[in-house]
Amino acid sequence: MRVVSGSCKGRPLKAVPGNTTRPTTDKVKEAIFNMIGPYFDNGIGLDLFAGSGGLGIEALSRGLEKVIFVDRDAKAIKVIHENLQACGFESNAEVYRNDADRAIKALWKREMSFDYLFLDPPYKKQQLIALMEKMDKHHVVRDQAIVVCEHSFDVKLPHVVGNLTQIKHEQYGIIAISIYKRNRGE
Repeated sequence: MRVVSGSCKGRPLKAVPGNTTRPTTDKVKEAIFNMIGPYFDNGIGLDLFAGSGGLGIEALSRGLEKVIFVDRDAKAIKVIHENLQACGFESNAEVYRNDADRAIKALWKREMSFDYLFLDPPYKKQQLIALMEKMDKHHVVRDQAIVVCEHSFDVKLPHVVGNLTQIKHEQYGIIAISIYKRNRGE
């Protein structure tokens, strides 16, 4: 596992020990960023279910100015900090140990909203629709923001979730990527 492109291209990233997380492969990571970027001129990202932090770190390497990383696993939080330090991105990141629902509420209370959101929940506990509805309702997703959902190939997400409209869907073996864009909401 490594940073695919940008300022930290080629930098190896540590994986979370054990089998509680499923890192996004370099091939899928590259495909995601080719669909939504591939590079950015600033912007703020949210890496929910961050695991090792690979998606958020890739986004920072490609030009996002700040990423919030959230995971509920203590081992994941430790690895995220180590990977951020190895890439020199500590000052561009905030890392929180929390579950997704509580994190969304906390971000809403802080009046934080994001340009790019990466959602990669455990496949067995798929909750993408409910999460997207909650983020949209609480205005955690900015107008014209991009929401990237990584999920099992056999999960069919709706074309529209609240103010989010699916703009791309690709499959890579047993992994599927669905990308949504937020239309101007209320």
